[in-house]
Amino acid sequence: MEKLIHIIPTPIGNLEDITLRSLQLLHSVDLILAEDTRITGKLLKHYDIKTKMIAYHAFNEHHKLDEIINKIKSGINIALVSDAGTPAISDPGFLLIRECIKNDIEVFCLPGATACIPALVKSGITCDRFIFEGFLPSKKGRQKKITSILENKATSIIYESPHRIIKTIGQLCDLCPNRQVAVIKELTKLNEKIYRGTLKKVYPEIAQSTIKGEFVIILDGK
Repeated sequence: MEKLIHIIPTPIGNLEDITLRSLQLLHSVDLILAEDTRITGKLLKHYDIKTKMIAYHAFNEHHKLDEIINKIKSGINIALVSDAGTPAISDPGFLLIRECIKNDIEVFCLPGATACIPALVKSGITCDRFIFEGFLPSKKGRQKKITSILENKATSIIYESPHRIIKTIGQLCDLCPNRQVAVIKELTKLNEKIYRGTLKKVYPEIAQSTIKGEFVIILDGK
């Protein structure tokens, strides 16, 4: 009996940005581990997929590990998805993947949606070398991290929430106003927008805009 877990990327905005193979697996597995069953439920309903779901997220992943590993070992075919994008990339998944490897369970990861690569490509900023920074600390160590990022010689990719985007761009601007940046909001959605230029140009544009949805910051290297 083959023991494996399927890691399946899901759309970051447009529900049609999902591979045929991903849909096939979501149909065929016995159980889907979903970061938020309400959000994944909309995707499944759109494609008439009726596979059972259970919640697997940052607040329960530690105490769910043994239960999930035992399910896989017993022959239950499981897929892991996050709300949007690829699990384990700034989302839950790493702990389960590591535990599967420890238990000789094969990790089958499909290629698919993620915000960082399309944002980088359309930014117009050098993309031959880049560092993925993910979300910045909200409090402790935040300023130190920002200072460190500005020392990167390669392009930096940063994820940011609507609650902190103005603060983050402002802090970057205070330290390095002439650095080139691209800020993309609502990637792949109807209201997608990109701001390009120096930090001192982009900061007021962001501050005066409608702040909604997730943001990707592409920051030029030093």
